[in-house]
Amino acid sequence: MYDVAIIGAGPTGASAALFAAKAGKKTLVIDANQSITKRAWIENHYGVNEITGPDLVENGKKQAAKFGAEIITAKAVKITADGETLTVETDSESYQAAKVIVATGLATDLAEASGIGTKPGTEPRVKTVVATDATGQTNVPGVYAAGAAAGTSLHTIVTAGDGARVAIEVLSVLNGERYVDHDVLKA
Repeated sequence: MYDVAIIGAGPTGASAALFAAKAGKKTLVIDANQSITKRAWIENHYGVNEITGPDLVENGKKQAAKFGAEIITAKAVKITADGETLTVETDSESYQAAKVIVATGLATDLAEASGIGTKPGTEPRVKTVVATDATGQTNVPGVYAAGAAAGTSLHTIVTAGDGARVAIEVLSVLNGERYVDHDVLKA
């Protein structure tokens, strides 16, 4: 069983996976390879002069994998809860996790198939998003949503930051105390 399963490996999902894996949590990323970022040219992402969307997505996945995140290619089709165990069904297998972060970008079909609440989106061209509280928690205990899936701005810097923010919330719940991880330069 995984501590955290993250659905989507765009900037939101990869950022959440980076934080979860770096915190020592057994982390699974389920990616259908459908990130809208793969069509982007990016010049407004802090710390990056310019980058293609496909390169940004690959860099994020490599960073998460560096800390031990397992990344698989599959399409998540449903999330079910059995007590404190969440099962993510994909088009090929099922995976169990204590917590799930939905980072599916503009796609809400997984949320709708899983009984996860949605609401109208407020961004241009975004009709529906996953309904969450301030921590990213959905109406299904243990299932969180982040990034564009949860209604943030579609800019990669914003969605990546929201993935990290929600991962910190999840890690805090798993650890039973506020999670903090600050790296410092070596002398």
